[in-house]
Formats: sequence, C-alpha cells, structure tokens
Amino acid sequence: MKTIWHNLKEVLINTFENLGLAWWVEIVTQNPRCTYYFGPFLSSSDATLASKGYIEDLELEGATGIVVNVKRCKPNTLTIADDLGEKFDRKVQPAFGGQI
Repeated sequence: MKTIWHNLKEVLINTFENLGLAWWVEIVTQNPRCTYYFGPFLSSSDATLASKGYIEDLELEGATGIVVNVKRCKPNTLTIADDLGEKFDRKVQPAFGGQI
C-alpha cells in the first residue's frame, strides 16, 4: 500500500516534470557511444543516489567511459545511441512507476 508521502512525492515529481524542473540523471558512455536519461526525480540528491545503480548496471553490461551528470532538464528521448545513429524513444515514466 502506498503511503501518503509516496503519493504526494509522485504528484510533485509529475508537476516538476511538466514544468521542466525535475532532476534527471544523464549518463554518457564512450563504448557504446550512447546517452541515457534516467528520471525524473524530485531532488538532485535523489537522482545522485539512484545514479549509482544505473552506473553499476551499465558497467555490468560492459559500458566504458561513463560520465554522469545530474541536472534539471526535460528529455524527449531517453536513450540516444550515437554509434548506431538511432534514438530509442521510450515513454518517460516517473521514478515511482506511475503514469505522467
């Protein structure tokens, strides 16, 4: 069962995302040459904390040259594979799994 804080946080994240004020983790890898966006998050500290798991997953998949940037933005595309010339357009989902 979701707590009141969880529900409130989800509403705040959705509001911040709609205003372009949500925090996102941008991860750029050199091999493969990709840019990934993970989020949205309510705070930079939430995004920074979550980024550790994303980095771990990418390292396990063999990615190298990983650069992480936590920033406020509103990405349209969540995965950009530069070396393949492709954009993988996935629907943006809030950090807590609800719909935007």
